Parts: sequence; C-alpha cells; structure tokens
Amino acid sequence: MSLLHLRSFIEVYRRRSFTAAARALGLTQPALSHHVASLEGQVGRALFERHARGVLPTAAADDLAARIGSTLDDAEAALSSARARSTQLTGTIHLAGPSDFLAEGCAPLLIRLQKAGLTVRIDVGGRDALYEKLFNDEVDLAITASAPSDSRLDHARIAEERLLLVAAPEILRTIAAAPEFATGLQGAPCLAYDLDRPLVRTWLKQNGIALPEGAPAFTAPDLRMLRALVCEGAGWTVLPDYLCEDAVRARRLAVLPAPVASPVNPLNLVWARSALRHPRIAFARKTLLQASA
Repeated sequence: MSLLHLRSFIEVYRRRSFTAAARALGLTQPALSHHVASLEGQVGRALFERHARGVLPTAAADDLAARIGSTLDDAEAALSSARARSTQLTGTIHLAGPSDFLAEGCAPLLIRLQKAGLTVRIDVGGRDALYEKLFNDEVDLAITASAPSDSRLDHARIAEERLLLVAAPEILRTIAAAPEFATGLQGAPCLAYDLDRPLVRTWLKQNGIALPEGAPAFTAPDLRMLRALVCEGAGWTVLPDYLCEDAVRARRLAVLPAPVASPVNPLNLVWARSALRHPRIAFARKTLLQASA
C-alpha cells in the first residue's frame, strides 16, 4: 500500500466526497478514484458506496480508517516538520479566530510566524463558521474557545481565559447594594455576545445563579464593543480577563467577586488533521504551540 493511496483514502473518508478530496490533495478525480480502487483491490473489499451527494464508507472503510488515520497524520506531520527545518519556509498562513482575542491576545504569537518568513492572513468568526472554514480549506489554523468533536479536526490548548463579571464602578455598587445578588443583577441591564448569552450563562451557572429574565440590553459579536459600552455605564456583562485588565487598573471597570469561582475557558488551536502534510502549516502549528507553552 503506497502512502499516497492511503492518504487518498483517508481524505475521501473524512470528506465523504471524491471531488472535495481530489481538490484538497491537488489531484484529478480520475487519479484519486484510481488510488482508492487500487486500495480496494489490495483490501479485497469495497471501501465506499457511491451516492448522488457523495459517498458513504463501508464497515471495511471504518475499520481501515480507525487503524491508520491518526498514524498517517502523525507520520505526515513528522515529515513536514523535517522538511520545514531543512528548507527556507515561504508562503501564507491563513489563521482565523475570535476578533477580540486575535486583536488583544495573539499579536506576540503571530510575530513569530512573520520572523520565520511566512505571511499571515487573518479571518474572524464564531465557532461553527471557523470549523466550516477548516473543513473547506479556507483557513489553515483556527483559535476557538471550544474543543472540536469532529474526527477530521484536532486541537491543543494554546491559552486560557478567566471569565469576570464586570461593570462600571457606579453600576457595580448598585448591584452590590441589592438585598440579594440575583436581584441586583436583574435590576441592571445585561450586555452579551448574543441572545443566548454564552459567557454570562457560564459565569452564572458556575456560581449557582439563575439567568436574569428578559433579553440583553445590548448584543455585539465583538467583546471589545461590550467592554466599551460597560465602561460607559450601559450595564454589566461577563468578559475574559485579558480584555478587562487595563480598564480595571484605570478604574473604568470594576470586577464583582465570584461567590463560588470564576470559570476558566480553554482557548484551543484547531487544525484539520490532513493539513499537517503541508510544511508551512505543520511549522506554524508547532511555532504557535511552543510560543504559548
């Protein structure tokens, strides 16, 4: 079994499409089909069932992918890292993540890629959009506050954020003066990332407090906007610590002590497993993880 045939099989298995796999590998579809057919001949069983919208793996394909998938990824990553050390890297890394973390927590990491000779293109988005971009090879690496469950993706922790409930000092004094903490929160406007209020919900659940009734007074998909509004006295919200430090020191924001604990979220570097066959992506991943250690 050749390495190329195995990679062709794994790519089709993960993408459920000969067309998408051929595009990802830079092969023609007939060449890719030949690789898979050759492998089927060696295995002695069909690996995929063709359908109008793609392919479905057979039981034999599931077994083969489970046996070789991660081993093949590791081998290709090792080869790519070796090539990266022996050659002058060039090219572009496409990185995506939350706009606020990329703006205020990621610059020192990205400078290392520039110094290595790579150019960097940055995209922003939420978790689901970032995963889709990785699946479609629109970005090489992504940073998310969640760990992917899809087997086509892998991840490693690159940082962490401690969640803080914050408000302008005068708003916080009003909240603290209420007879009950939950009553004080209910009496002041809440600001959140979106209507589901993910960070607010996480902080309150950690501290055994019910989510306030009603919709947020403001929603904004950039936490820096929430920080600016809260500093102006618009209400209270929950923000990562790295976004609050300067404003707290300047006394534009105050932190409400958590009754139980402040939640800590991991921030993960995420990549498509098959992408590590490219030396520039393997190098960029290794560089970012080493810099964050």
